[in-house]
Amino acid sequence: MAGTEWIIAPELQPKSADYGYDLNRALSSVVGVRALVPEDAATAEALGTERMGHGVIIRENGLVLTIGYLVTEAETVWLKLSDSRSVSGHVLAFDQETGFGLVQPLTKLGLPFLELGESAGTKVGDRVVVAGAGGRTHSVAAKIAAKQSFAGYWEYYLNEAIFTAPSHPNWGGTALIGSQGELLGIGSLQLERTSDDAKAEPINMMVPIDLLKPVFDDLMKFGRTNRPVRPWLGIYSTEIDDHIVIAGVAKRGPARRAELKTGDVVLAVGNHEVRELADFYRRVWSLGSAGVNVPLTIHREGDTFDVTIRSGERSQFLKQPNLH
Repeated sequence: MAGTEWIIAPELQPKSADYGYDLNRALSSVVGVRALVPEDAATAEALGTERMGHGVIIRENGLVLTIGYLVTEAETVWLKLSDSRSVSGHVLAFDQETGFGLVQPLTKLGLPFLELGESAGTKVGDRVVVAGAGGRTHSVAAKIAAKQSFAGYWEYYLNEAIFTAPSHPNWGGTALIGSQGELLGIGSLQLERTSDDAKAEPINMMVPIDLLKPVFDDLMKFGRTNRPVRPWLGIYSTEIDDHIVIAGVAKRGPARRAELKTGDVVLAVGNHEVRELADFYRRVWSLGSAGVNVPLTIHREGDTFDVTIRSGERSQFLKQPNLH
């Protein structure tokens, strides 16, 4: 279970006296998440069949918010609580656009929950706690290092992500806690930035909590948002020398069916040249909802050619959760 084999360096741990809320109570809302995924799951190769991270209780009924990749296609989910209990949970939802996941414990927890804050009001330099399951020894006293857009290689884009430093070493699903003990975001990634002395410094990327609020009711009712779904190509992409290069394709995705390959360079979407991931994604998503045809211009080993991919809905390529 996440949070049992490691501790944060003492000098990086938050101290109760530095915060104007009950730090220990807030940290008791953070739980460990352990998910077991079948070997034939679409995400098993990239994310593994056993995933461990964190989540945070956000409702009195014990509802847990986490980062979705931890529980995508999970058959079994266990939650390790701050009082040392382990309880099973059911995956209620995974929102592809935001990256959030929701897990409902199958047992009454009787633990505090964190109120949702206002992530839009945060500023660079604000003091925060990046909290993992296990209390202060598994949490980092951090600051907001940046607020800016983020494009992920898996067809993912945020207009304004929150970045924090020092970095939490076990970041997946951590709780970003603000100055009033409120939840401001959920940990997603560890990245690197160049510090003032030109050294590489690890930072965490957090998904802002404000993105949950417009979709929360839909996720609770339907397990997904009740709105048109973005087209998905099943491409893992990166930027190299101002070009979009395919680093991989999902094994059962539309790009694989269209015979795109690792190393292909995406030159254009329709008549629009693309050189950045964010622009690439926006061009694809602007064509319509999932199922729309996506015309691409591809460069491969000296040849340039056009290909049209019939996009898909990402969730339809994934195993759906079953209630035990």
